[in-house]
Amino acid sequence: MTNYKLIIRYDGTGYRGWEHQPGEEKTIQGKLETAVIRMLNPSGIKENTGADTGGAGSGRASVPSDSLGSFEGDIPDIISAGRTDGGVSAEGMCANVKLDTVLSCEQIRDSLNRNLPDDICVISVEKAGDRFHARYNATGKTYRYTCYAGDLKPVFERRYVYELGSMPDIAAMKKAAGLIIGEHDFTSFCGNPRMKKSCVRCVDSITIEEKEGFLYFTYHGNGFLQYMVRIMTGTLIEVGLGKKAPESVTEILDAKDRSLAGFTAPARGLKLISVDYD
Repeated sequence: MTNYKLIIRYDGTGYRGWEHQPGEEKTIQGKLETAVIRMLNPSGIKENTGADTGGAGSGRASVPSDSLGSFEGDIPDIISAGRTDGGVSAEGMCANVKLDTVLSCEQIRDSLNRNLPDDICVISVEKAGDRFHARYNATGKTYRYTCYAGDLKPVFERRYVYELGSMPDIAAMKKAAGLIIGEHDFTSFCGNPRMKKSCVRCVDSITIEEKEGFLYFTYHGNGFLQYMVRIMTGTLIEVGLGKKAPESVTEILDAKDRSLAGFTAPARGLKLISVDYD
């Protein structure tokens, strides 16, 4: 078995998230698993002319759940650098999977892409060391959240932005962002109330840029909790709209109380940009 490192791009707005869920076909991991099975055992997959992964009229065959039994062997475990939530997209998600195949890395990439829906693309495939683990070996991640506060409707970008209706105070948001940067207990910015593990994380960079009515919040850190980026963004937006003072961010962090932070910004505006490895 060879361990392969995959870089994947996907539009997550129509999916229930990354992680495979029993009985739920609309996950990124589930689609990738199906593509891997079709690559390893193309003759053993049933054809289906009904609703398929490529959309109506695509000519692609789907892999209904009851056809997976025709695949001899365990379904390869595709491990991602993180489990993005439903509606969240990725520009450069990293994953690894161990495969027994004679195909080259380029052939694996091309085969997977032929069997993936149009909103998921494997950008690259390369051999990795046996001990490489996409999640445990990750040292940092970059996320970007996009809002729109212009005068006209963002017709072509509407599925991937959160519309604010008015331009917030960018200077105030930058001041608040400066107080978030650093190593803190981010319990107040965690969407999981039953979190048992440590909520200490280091966010070493937050940039806020405006261009032609679009607002880009870019975060880099060594790790992020569930909904953390979306809650930070919602908090910064409330600061920008005058609902919170920039200095309140310090109090929110110290309180370790989710109810004091801002709202959870909608998933559609969030994208994982890249994952860092040493």
